[in-house]
Amino acid sequence: MNPRTDLALERVLSAGSMPPGASCREEILYGIPCTSVEIKREDAAASLGKPEGVYYTLRCPPFSQAAPDLPAQAEAAAALIARLLPEEGPVLTVGLGNSAITPDALGPEVSRLLLATRHIPPEAMPPSFPKLRPSAVIAPGVLGQTGIESAEIIAALVKEIQPSAVIAVDALAAGELSRLGTTIQICDSGISPGSGVQNRRKELSRRTLGVPVIAVGIPTVADCAREDGPPMMVTPREIDAIILNAAKTIAFAIDRALQPSLSLEDLTALSS
Repeated sequence: MNPRTDLALERVLSAGSMPPGASCREEILYGIPCTSVEIKREDAAASLGKPEGVYYTLRCPPFSQAAPDLPAQAEAAAALIARLLPEEGPVLTVGLGNSAITPDALGPEVSRLLLATRHIPPEAMPPSFPKLRPSAVIAPGVLGQTGIESAEIIAALVKEIQPSAVIAVDALAAGELSRLGTTIQICDSGISPGSGVQNRRKELSRRTLGVPVIAVGIPTVADCAREDGPPMMVTPREIDAIILNAAKTIAFAIDRALQPSLSLEDLTALSS
């Protein structure tokens, strides 16, 4: 297996055994298999090459096809995101990536679909309407487009709007081609954008932002370069469909985690 991967589960499988200070368990959520890897100690984190934290991996049908069980996938992901979120307070969701490069466009596409509610005063809602949790959304672009590190933009926003947590959505790199467009990883350890493709940017985490950072991603590329060859990232030819369907699933999942009183039908109506 290629060690250049953002997936904690692949790091565990590559290691061959679970190091002391880490644990792994399986569960089924809404019919979707889920593996959770918890890294509890610094030595285990160093051994696996991942920060301490909880990593959930959902194994989904290929996002290259419009799945009839999208609601189940979204509900499973929503349940996992909700486990990691603070119970109250506004949440900032950040869509990381470059919208001009399809394999990297997951974050911006998710941000386009999300329901933002921070600007809606409670008195503007009908009395019978469920209370909405304040949420804000941004797609900060990439350094080459803006001249500003995404982490700098996000840190400024966190200081200004003081969210209780940040959700960061980004495309990931996988070690195995079979995981491209078939896996959702959700973790509470934050994210280093671009790390899987050897383009590591400034870290987004509780340490750097002062609030919990929940990272949500789907692998869209794999590093297939030979040791003696030039860098070579590959992506499935169905990447357009993967981004479209995966973005819908993740957007629904985040909205459901933030607004549990709204159904998928409600969210579809509000975002259309």
